Amino acid sequence: MKKYVKNNVYWVGKVDWELKTFHGDDYSTHKGSTYNSYLIQEEKTVLIDTVWLPFAKEYVKNLSSEVDLRKIDLIIANHGEVDHSGALPELMKHIPDKPIYCTANAVKSLKGQYHKDWNFHIVKTGDKISIGNGKELIFVEMTMLHWPDSMATYLSGDNILFSNDAFGQHFANEKLFNDQADRCDLFNEAIKYYANILTPFSSTLKKKLAEISSFNLPIDIIATSHGVIWRDNPSQIIEKYAQWSDDYRENQITIVYDTMWNGTKILAESIAHGIEKADPKVTIKIYNLSKSDENDLITEVFKSKTVIIGSPTVSNSILHSVAGFIHFMKGLKFKGKKAAAFGCYGWSGESVKTLNEMMSSAGFEIIDEGLKNQWNPDNNGQKTAVEFGEKIALL
Repeated sequence: MKKYVKNNVYWVGKVDWELKTFHGDDYSTHKGSTYNSYLIQEEKTVLIDTVWLPFAKEYVKNLSSEVDLRKIDLIIANHGEVDHSGALPELMKHIPDKPIYCTANAVKSLKGQYHKDWNFHIVKTGDKISIGNGKELIFVEMTMLHWPDSMATYLSGDNILFSNDAFGQHFANEKLFNDQADRCDLFNEAIKYYANILTPFSSTLKKKLAEISSFNLPIDIIATSHGVIWRDNPSQIIEKYAQWSDDYRENQITIVYDTMWNGTKILAESIAHGIEKADPKVTIKIYNLSKSDENDLITEVFKSKTVIIGSPTVSNSILHSVAGFIHFMKGLKFKGKKAAAFGCYGWSGESVKTLNEMMSSAGFEIIDEGLKNQWNPDNNGQKTAVEFGEKIALL
């Protein structure tokens, strides 16, 4: 069922309430998601993006009940990733010759995924298409936000920016718009989306925001590809992106650890006590990595000024869960964040040295040589951990 967006623009996507992971199992989606597709019915009928492959047949059936598929004049593919383009093969069975407007890289992506030579029309930033009634579609390449093929499409007259993955959230909601959603849930999902997907491209994003601003295009609505549509003060999410892209951090210290026999856990909690003693105003969060969702932890790391990470020594190294998490953080290219390490050991005690090396390689500033404790922490060991926390809080 199509839903009204503005004037002759409608949402024709899919709400996926049951989605729990995305990008395979790499991204947790506790609140589901949406796959937003849009239909513009001016003198020309335009379809912007489709939905994920599992919903392709349902999507085409629903779309055909809203519009004669043969009357679609053109299709815009803002991004070739399968959650946006997955229904294209099913749709193109019915209208195989209809033109698909996309970037040159999107042609490579779509051909590579579906092995079809559809009627592609390559566009670049500034290209325009008149769709009648004095309205135009204007294309803006969004390279590496977050794929090389990404672009956004602007509809003049209605002042709608179809932003694709930028400004989105994995957030299922029966209501279309941001002013109809729970604000806390919305912004929690928006920052999680940015932290886990867009952080590596922050410098590119800052330039793109400046470029879009230089066009002086009025934006009344930002129609994303996932989650709710920003119609109430859409500039608020642009402002958030500007903040998040600028080496973002809050007054927060996050402790992340894994443990074997709870010795490293005791250190983590003692360090937290020390931080609180030294700086009662700082937000302190502690997570046992093996009992926590890694994407939620990445969001906390994104918000933090300092990350303290712990592991016992195992096989002259660290637990593989911690090694994997540091590798995850390295790929996200965090900047402007400090780090320190801690851990228990029985015999050789290499974990802190390994943690320091890995965190440094991941782009964190190592602010202390770290805390090592042999065997389980006794009262003196816990006191030392408290003092370590006090010291880290002031660095």
